[in-house]
Amino acid sequence: MAALMKRIHGIFLKVILFPIGPNNNVPKPRASEVLTQHLQQRRLPFWTSFCVSYSAVENDQFGLSHFNWPVQGANYHILRTGCFPFIKYHCSKAPWQDLEFENKFFTALKVINLGIPTLAYGIGSWFVATVPETVHTSSGPVTVYFAYKEDEGAMF
Repeated sequence: MAALMKRIHGIFLKVILFPIGPNNNVPKPRASEVLTQHLQQRRLPFWTSFCVSYSAVENDQFGLSHFNWPVQGANYHILRTGCFPFIKYHCSKAPWQDLEFENKFFTALKVINLGIPTLAYGIGSWFVATVPETVHTSSGPVTVYFAYKEDEGAMF
């Protein structure tokens, strides 16, 4: 079922994003690489919250809503949602924890609501997420966006 949903989602995004033109064959970094590189560039912050454009990455974390993400010996609890035209990440440094139930619960909520609230969140993010930062990846730079400039080292 998850594979079918991922395929449908991928086709939908290709139609919406019209992948034609000179940048069509340019390799995109995986969203997971952008997440890891962002956390490393920020020197493993206590928390961070950012958006990355669907058109800038390969969405290799489809179906993941709440999960652990290890980076250089630190663990992060990641809340992730696709909110077209962005993928939104909220990352909090925390010990590893079994997040399988929460992941399934949040994913089920998105499916039950037909993605309408996440679409509204994405449209709102267009107006709010205006602070850019460049993340350097193996496929080149990717711009991520913040609602406001985050204070480096802030715990809250």
